[in-house]
Amino acid sequence: MKLGVNIDHVATLRQVRGNVRYPDPLTAAAIVENAGADQITIHLREDRRHIQEHDLRTLRKTVSIPLNLELAADNKIVDIAAEVKPDVCTFVPEKRQELTTEGGLNVVKYFNKLRTYIKFLKEHSIAVSMFIDPETEQVDASKEIGAHAVELHTGKYCELFKDKNGGNELTRLKKSAIRADELGLHVAAGHGLNYDNTSMVVKEIPQIVEYNIGHAIIARAVFVGLLQAVTEMKQLLIGERASGLVSASERGMGGRSEV
Repeated sequence: MKLGVNIDHVATLRQVRGNVRYPDPLTAAAIVENAGADQITIHLREDRRHIQEHDLRTLRKTVSIPLNLELAADNKIVDIAAEVKPDVCTFVPEKRQELTTEGGLNVVKYFNKLRTYIKFLKEHSIAVSMFIDPETEQVDASKEIGAHAVELHTGKYCELFKDKNGGNELTRLKKSAIRADELGLHVAAGHGLNYDNTSMVVKEIPQIVEYNIGHAIIARAVFVGLLQAVTEMKQLLIGERASGLVSASERGMGGRSEV
C-alpha cells in the first residue's frame, strides 16, 4: 500500500508572497520521506502557480523515493519532463482558470496526441500514468495507449461521500479499478481524499494500491506538523487495508492487494 504525498500546497503558500523562499517544498519533501511516504507528487503547471521548474530539478536530485510529476499534454512541459526524468509522469487535464484539477483526462478524445507524448517519455525511460475518471472506456484506452498505470479521479466520490449517491460513486471506482487490475495496470487513486473519506475506498477496493493525497495532509499539518500528518495518513491506509482484507476473508472473498 503506497502513499504519495502531493506537496504543491507548500509551494502555493510560498508563492503567495512571491519574493520569499519559504516554506521550501524541498524541506517538505524531506519530512514527507522521513515520515514513511512512498512517493513525492508535484504538479508543474503551465502557469507555474505553485511548483516552479527549479523545484522539480532540485527535487529530482535530492529525493530518494519515487518522484511523480503531474503534467498537462503540453510540448514544453513534456520536454522538461524528458530532460529531468521523474520516475513517473501522470498526465492530467489542466485549465488556467481552475483552482484545482477538475475531472479526469479524456484519453479517448485525445488518444492520438497523448500516444505521441507517451511514446516520447517511454523512450526516455519514464513510466507514464493517466489521471482519469472512473470509467471503463477510459481505463481501456489508457491500456491501449501504452500507459503503465491509471490514477482514478476520486473527486466525485469525495463530493458525495456523505450523500446517498456516494455509494454509487464508490461502485464506479471499484468497477474501474477491477478492470484496470485485470488489464495489468498499476492502479492509483487521488483527488479530494482526506482522513474521513479515504477509509471506505481502502477497505472496499483492494485493487487500488497507491493513493496520492495532498491538500488534506498539508491542511492537517497546520495543526499537528507535517511529520505527524503524513504518519497518520500512512497508518490509516495500512490499518484500513488490513481491516478490509480481514473483512473480505470473513465473507469468503479473494482479491489481489499490496500491503
